[in-house]
Amino acid sequence: MKLTKEYWEDRYQQQQTAWDIGSISTPLKEYIDQLTDKSLSILIPGGGNSYELEYLLENGFESVFVVDFATTPLQNIRKRIPHLQSEQLIQADFFELEGRFDLILEQTFFCALNPYLREKYVEKVKSLLKPNGKVAGVFFQFPLTEVGPPFGGSKTEYENLFRTNFRIKSLETAYNSIKPRRENELFFIFEKK
Repeated sequence: MKLTKEYWEDRYQQQQTAWDIGSISTPLKEYIDQLTDKSLSILIPGGGNSYELEYLLENGFESVFVVDFATTPLQNIRKRIPHLQSEQLIQADFFELEGRFDLILEQTFFCALNPYLREKYVEKVKSLLKPNGKVAGVFFQFPLTEVGPPFGGSKTEYENLFRTNFRIKSLETAYNSIKPRRENELFFIFEKK
């Protein structure tokens, strides 16, 4: 299956978005709650309806950007947050994105990518982060299969993938996942070397 722009647009149009829980996930909310520097430049890749963006804005973060392949979720965000600056919503291929960010928030994007793109994802995140920038969020932890998205993975796989370019600050089973995802999410914080 080719996970193209059209594929994702169709999923949103048909409302086949089981990953969308309708609000910010608890692991990301609690992570954001402990951030004190409101001037951070933050990117949410494959942000979808991006309740994370909304939560960040409500909590005083202004330099927050969402990139998504599909148009529909970005239109949904615009309807919910009409005062948002147009440059904060980026309709583009993540792998073609330019810019420099202090923090990249990962929710369901990584595990929605075809696994063959994972090394490319690590390189792209590295190139988008400022020195000592961080990528943080959740990965799914269940056996990697060819059936997806989402595609699974393991703590060991993620460590091996990121450790060359990032310091592993945290990579543990999320204690605060929503019930349907309990024991299937790893919360992580990786800092660019």
